[in-house]
Order: sequence, then C-alpha cells, then structure tokens
Amino acid sequence: MAQPADDDISAILINFDTEQVHIAWQKALERRNHDPEAAITMARTLIESVCKHILDEAGISHSEKDDLPKLYYETAKQLNLAPQQHQEEVFKQILGGCQSVISGLGSLRNKLIDAHGKGKQAIKPSLRYAALAVNLAGSMAAFLVATWEERLSKAT
Repeated sequence: MAQPADDDISAILINFDTEQVHIAWQKALERRNHDPEAAITMARTLIESVCKHILDEAGISHSEKDDLPKLYYETAKQLNLAPQQHQEEVFKQILGGCQSVISGLGSLRNKLIDAHGKGKQAIKPSLRYAALAVNLAGSMAAFLVATWEERLSKAT
C-alpha cells in the first residue's frame, strides 16, 4: 500500500541519483508491504547511499568500513545539520532526533535482519516496523538531498 509521501520522495530521489539512490528507494517501497527484513535492509541502504553520494560530491573521504552512524554524522556535519552546529535548542533537539533515527535504522537492520545468523529465539520484524523504517529512511533521504541541493544552489 502506498504511503502519502512516496511520490514526493521519489521525485526528489530520482533527480538526485537514479543508479544507487533511487533504485534503493524503489526496492524499499516494493518490499515494504510483504518482506519486512528486505525492506528494512533497503531502507538502511538508501540512507547509506545518500550519505556516500553527498560525501563524494563534497570531496569528503570515507571508508567502506564506515558504519551508518559515522557516514550520517559526516554528512550532517558537511550540511550544517549536526546538533552541535546550532545554538537554538529546538534545532538541536530535532537534529539530534534525526541522528537517533539513523542510528536506530542501522541497529534495527543489524539486530533483526538476515545480515547475521539467528538462533531459535529470533525476532522477525512486523510489516508495520518495515513501513516505519522505509518511511523514516525516505524522509531522511529526501531531507538530506534537499539540503545538499539548496547548498549547491546557493554556492552558484
């Protein structure tokens, strides 16, 4: 089932990068309602791809070994979205929440998904958690892309 922001996020992401970013978003959408593990994995991949793309364009080096929170932190710092870069408490709070969302997406994927072996008591994420992960990742990806593009337009 489509969500209200799907088309808006798709429009932002397809114009940004059709190869990795938009394809990751499309896969997350396709899997959101029937394969929660794969949808959560693609939600994480989406954010990672957006961060790497922005860092590459900004000329900021990163390693394939960098985890998602580190990639996001470097991207946020580059875009002036790190909480410590702001004085207003409300911006610190919102941007800190964004960091928590990214950290949570990485942890959700690492703890519950098929990236690691599972024991007898394995917990399988429900469809609603897959929808939450995909929707949050899509919103964060669109926000990062919009911020990057605004920054580029001001530089020219």
